[in-house]
Amino acid sequence: MALTGTGRVMAQESGAASPKGEHHSTSGWWLTRFAGGFASSILTHEGGHILAAYAVGGKPSFGFNEGRPTIYSGIDATLEPHKQFVFSSAGLTVQSVVDEGILDAPHGAGPSGAFERGFLAGGIATSFFYVTIGRNGSVSDVEFMQRTSHLSKASITAIYGGVALMHTLRIMHSARYADFFAEPDASGALRVGLRVDP
Repeated sequence: MALTGTGRVMAQESGAASPKGEHHSTSGWWLTRFAGGFASSILTHEGGHILAAYAVGGKPSFGFNEGRPTIYSGIDATLEPHKQFVFSSAGLTVQSVVDEGILDAPHGAGPSGAFERGFLAGGIATSFFYVTIGRNGSVSDVEFMQRTSHLSKASITAIYGGVALMHTLRIMHSARYADFFAEPDASGALRVGLRVDP
């Protein structure tokens, strides 16, 4: 017997298709789809900010804050705090709503795909980031929500953190998302990084 660290299974090395008809021969395919879903979730977050800015009469612009790419609302938060609140809350709200839609949508049998998992991971990670280490930044969504409303940072954390926690618990208790970060192979088994050949 020989142990290899490739993490590939025989069905995939021979070019077999997955049960959904998706062809992939390396773990790079799965990681690319997962990363694409994650990135799409972040873009959805930013798109929510942009649409909200236009909806309330702002003129969104792009710039950098301490080297980080940032979307500015084009709204004077002092004169129109309620509009700034809509802008600041839109990213996390849109991400949470889309994640909820994904979790509630009817699905076929079998595990979810890598893109779907990546999208959900992006939404949950963004929420947890903003309610923990990202809540005090100079352009933090949570900071601006607190400044432009009667909500405290603790309340905002409870709202968005609570939704992200519920999504996490739903994923943990769903067979569709079993072994969330593991790549399924064509036979429905999971890759673990090693293969034993006779």
